[in-house]
Amino acid sequence: MTTVKLEPSAEWKGYEKALLRFFFIYFIIQTIPLDWKYYKGLFSINWLDVRYGDIFFISRYFPGITSATGSFTDWIIIAVIAATGAFIWSKRKKSDTDYSILYYWLRTLLRYRLAIGIIGYGFIKFFPLQAPFPSISNLNTSYGDFTDWKIFSLSLGIVPGYETFLGGIELLAGILLFFRRTASVGALIVLVFTGNVFISNLAYEGGEYVYSFYLISLALFIFAYDAQRIYNLVALGKPTVPNLFKPTFPGWQENTRIVLKSALIFFFVFVYGFKTYKGYKNDPYQFPKAKGLKGASGIYNVSEFRINNKTFPYSVTDRTRWKDVVFEKWATISIRSNRPVILDSTNYEQVSRKDSDRNYELAGSGGRHYYSYTADTVNHTLILRNKNRNYADEKLVLHYSRPDSATILLSGINESRDSVFVLLTKIDKKYPIKLGRRGRLKL
Repeated sequence: MTTVKLEPSAEWKGYEKALLRFFFIYFIIQTIPLDWKYYKGLFSINWLDVRYGDIFFISRYFPGITSATGSFTDWIIIAVIAATGAFIWSKRKKSDTDYSILYYWLRTLLRYRLAIGIIGYGFIKFFPLQAPFPSISNLNTSYGDFTDWKIFSLSLGIVPGYETFLGGIELLAGILLFFRRTASVGALIVLVFTGNVFISNLAYEGGEYVYSFYLISLALFIFAYDAQRIYNLVALGKPTVPNLFKPTFPGWQENTRIVLKSALIFFFVFVYGFKTYKGYKNDPYQFPKAKGLKGASGIYNVSEFRINNKTFPYSVTDRTRWKDVVFEKWATISIRSNRPVILDSTNYEQVSRKDSDRNYELAGSGGRHYYSYTADTVNHTLILRNKNRNYADEKLVLHYSRPDSATILLSGINESRDSVFVLLTKIDKKYPIKLGRRGRLKL
């Protein structure tokens, strides 16, 4: 490999070399996967049938030493390691390191890492998967029973067009980062966009504030390359010469570089885009895939409720009696009552393949207990299991009958091993939010 400097370049000052040595070690640890669990996940992928969740998993890596979801404490540990390594590096008697080349390769590594990371989130927004339209249960949950994060997510979910726009911005930034000449523009977009994501996560107690700031840190380093030149040109109006330093490669190395770059872009843009679109149409990851009881979806009033043959009349304060029941289109039943709910506060992004791991509908939501169920349509039996990890052992076995399309009778054993009988009457409820601005709701 040879190097061509297309403009005069000042010698590196001592403090600049020290900073670059530190950041080189620091960002190598931050971007190169060193966690065996990550490689375990890679080897568990069926590469003959890659899913969009697999590619999202690949794109989202960042080191977790003290926490699986990331922690700023980890950054301090990594910074200490980097500072130690940089100090040892500086004590070498002879140094033939070309710091311009070192800077170029570090920036190239971070460009691609940031591009992959931002595209990972871009596609699940562009095809509105990250914040889906609220479920029937969510639409029938009191505002005060949601966490701040869940309110934010549901608010985004009701405007899929805006979510698509946000995803498009992320995709644009990611694609610009793949190319050296447009990388600073892409990094600037990330700083503005992901900076807003970071603030939103802090304001709404989201679980992505560490990862979003991680992406910001990469963008800051990339943008710093042209920051002074952009300031001179835009703010001071001075003539500014771009830094055109770049290595050149012998023939086969150049061909290899082009092939690898093309393969990377093809995989993370075209393959991932196609797989995400396919998932959007056939398997949105936030809600379970298993179909619910045919023709049962909707909200039902609890017209009659008995425990051990004792009738419980409607009560605003009773913790035992159910108030209403929702059957989703998928295999989830939610029950509203005054029985307290220990919240599942999981609010960081994970694309789960198994229905049992898909907890978006109940995460950050109180007032209801959510149950996944399996239906034996021959014996008319429902087996319900509480989806909340805080109630993992809770199970109901209910026999069901449907005298007509608006009535469901449930009887069997509840979570306390008591006999239960419930008469459900479907409510013909209209949702103005589904009708849109031009929809008409007749009262």
